[in-house]
This record gives sequence, C-alpha cells and structure tokens, in this order.
Amino acid sequence: MNRKWLQITLSVVSLALAAALVIYLPQIVHALTGAKVSWREIGHEFGRMDVSTIALMTVLWLASLWAYTFVMTSALPGLTHLQALTLNAAGSAVSNLLPFGGAAGVALTFGMTRGWGFANRPIVVYTLVTGIWNTLFRFILPAVGIVCLLIAGRAPNPTVAQAGWAGAVSILVLVAVVAAALYWDRAAAVLGRVLDASVRILPRRVRPGEHTASAAIERLRRDTAGIIHRRWPGLSLGMIAFLGLQCLIMACCLIATGSYPGPAETVAVFALSRVLTTALVTPSGAGIMEGGVATLLIGAFGQPASGATAAAVLFGFWTYTIEIPWGGLALGGWTLLRRRGGDRAARAASPISGHDLSDTP
Repeated sequence: MNRKWLQITLSVVSLALAAALVIYLPQIVHALTGAKVSWREIGHEFGRMDVSTIALMTVLWLASLWAYTFVMTSALPGLTHLQALTLNAAGSAVSNLLPFGGAAGVALTFGMTRGWGFANRPIVVYTLVTGIWNTLFRFILPAVGIVCLLIAGRAPNPTVAQAGWAGAVSILVLVAVVAAALYWDRAAAVLGRVLDASVRILPRRVRPGEHTASAAIERLRRDTAGIIHRRWPGLSLGMIAFLGLQCLIMACCLIATGSYPGPAETVAVFALSRVLTTALVTPSGAGIMEGGVATLLIGAFGQPASGATAAAVLFGFWTYTIEIPWGGLALGGWTLLRRRGGDRAARAASPISGHDLSDTP
C-alpha cells in the first residue's frame, strides 16, 4: 500500500512538473536564450497552419506508428501488425503518464501478449530485443546529428570540428562493439574478458563477483541471438523507417512555424529531441524536450523565438500528447474484446450452454 501511494505521488508530481515546464516554457526560453516570446505569439503560429499541413502531419504520424510495428513483429514472431499497433499504443500511453513508466509498460506488455497466447520466454526475449534496438539507435542518432552538422559546415572552428568527428566516431564504434557482442560468440567472449579485466581495478567492496560481467553479457546474447540472427533486417529497417518518419514530422513542424533551419540542422534538432525524451524527471521528458529544442533552434541556429517554440510544442504534441488518448482507445478496445472473449468462453464451458432455459423442466 505504501509503495502504491508512493507511485501515485511520484506520478502526480512528475506530471505537474511537466505541465509547469510547458506552461512556463516562454519564460524558460527567455532565461536560456534571452529571446522574448509569449503564448499569444505561439498561438498565432499555430493559427497560420492550414488543413493540408495538419493532414500531412497526421499521415506521417500514423505511418511512423505502422513502421514501428515491423520492429515489434520481428522481435516477437507470431505477433500481427494490428496487435503490435495496439500494444505499442497502450504501452506508450502508460509510459507517457508515469515517471519510470517503462516498468509499467513492460507489465502491460506481458499482460496483453499473454492474453494473445504467447509464452513468457518469447515475451522476455521480445522485451530485451526491442529495448536493445531502441537503445542502440538512441546512441546512433546523436552521432548522425553531429555528422550532419559537420558536413553542413556548422562547426565554428577546426578544433570543434575535430572534436565533433572524434565524438561521432567514438559513439558509432561503441554501437558496433555492442552489436558485434550480441551477434557473434567470439566477440561476446572478448568483450566479456575486457569487462572482467576492467572491474578488477574497482575497489574490492564495490567489485562484482568473478566473471559477473561476462556471464551477464553471455546470458543476454544467448537470449537474443536467435531473434537477432534471423530478424535483424526487419528490426533495423523498421527502426530506420520509424525514426525517418518522425524526423519528417519535425521538419513539417519547423516549416509550418517558419523556423526551418535546413536539412542538416533539422536532423540535429530531431536527434536532440530524442535524447531529451530519456530524461526521467518527467514522463518521456515532457517539457524538457520542448525547452531543449527551442533553445537549440534559437541559440544555435538563429531561428525566431515564436516559431521555434511553437515548433517544439507542436512536435511534442505529435510524439507525446496525442499518444495518451490514442493509447487509451487502444487499451480500452483490447480490454473490451478480452472481456467479450472471456464471456464467450464462460458460456461455452457452461453445462447449460446452447439450451433454452424455458425448456428446462
């Protein structure tokens, strides 16, 4: 009971903080950039959008959701795209309402997929694989953003450019090492030995047990290797399509509000937005993402404050706010169908099923 009340309290505080960050976004932007903007100006930017722009954003949003179902169906063989769409919508709604909502999302995943007849082990592997793939691409995105800015000549001097290239290459090498450890037995063994050697330099009181790191990596690789070996093209192409469509939504938001800085800069802004969604202070980084995006657009790329802030809020709507009612509808539909299925099963199991009660003596 105490834990439940703690979770409720943390959820309320986290949602209140997210709402406060959005409400006071103009003041936050002013404090970070010195630019003045008001909600009236932001509302004016929204009012300039026409129906065709909104329709295009809607199509891109729905297409991005459908693209991600290919990641899910690749990670859990037997899952249909419609089931994946429902599962993703419901999980996103839970994650967007709760701090540390990932745990609640995993619990919901188990409940829904078990209701569809999947066993525990495939569900665990699915959770691991999708989590790993999301994490790997979250690492890749900043590197891609840095490279785009460097190619576009956005580095202020050669020293910054060299540091940018070094950082981007380091990130990509790290991702390659982790991917190799997941895919190849020999790479996993080598990485395990390296980690074992690394932990030996730690103080004895905080040092894990012998071969703990390598054993953990081996267990993870063994659980996910089968899916990764067979399904990596679907996993990767699904993630690329999903992120590419979301980046197009970002571009639409920037163009619609008159704050489009260019293709390379748009990729960098999108990469930052995805990184900021990992902030755990608010659900899915709500409020924090909008402030970071607006600050980058205004401070680094010289975009007008009203348009940049409006674009950040609009993108937050398509990647956070709308997922809550959408997920609520999906979860409600799943609950209703499950209840009806249970009622039909109960009637089928009843000894008087199929007989007219009026004929019973």
